[in-house]
Amino acid sequence: MDDILVQRFEAYARWRNSAFAEELGNGIHGVVRVVENNLNFRRFAVKIHRYADPYFRERTIYQRLAARGIITIRGFNVPQLLGWNDEWLAVEMTVVERPFVLDFAGAWLDKPPEFSEEVWQEWESEKREQFEERWTEVQAVLAELRTHGVFMLDVSPTNIAFRV
Repeated sequence: MDDILVQRFEAYARWRNSAFAEELGNGIHGVVRVVENNLNFRRFAVKIHRYADPYFRERTIYQRLAARGIITIRGFNVPQLLGWNDEWLAVEMTVVERPFVLDFAGAWLDKPPEFSEEVWQEWESEKREQFEERWTEVQAVLAELRTHGVFMLDVSPTNIAFRV
């Protein structure tokens, strides 16, 4: 974890009177860790983002899904928004079990990106290879997200995970 994320996690932990447990994920946009809150004995996840733009996108998507009461998408669990902190670029959410869909920092809001047909074909080819026979089901999840104005591009078996 880079220094800026360590500093944000430490500041966030002091602010929340919490301790961090295991890391759940680490990617280009940030790090997700389990938080054990000392005040109310709750266990939840926090994603600290590296950059503001992906943070605000992801926060807005979780707010939108929460406002619409979305807890699952086609049987895939969606983390529930618990809170956020714009200063530390932190999103608080529930920890979900497989199957799940998560990580919206790389998504587009309200309109898809304008890529060439060639780029889209290459993207889809890569995704078909990653998901194999489950690609049709992933496409259905993505289509459902689009009905909520969420155009998810960072699609991988770690972000759309099946039961096993």
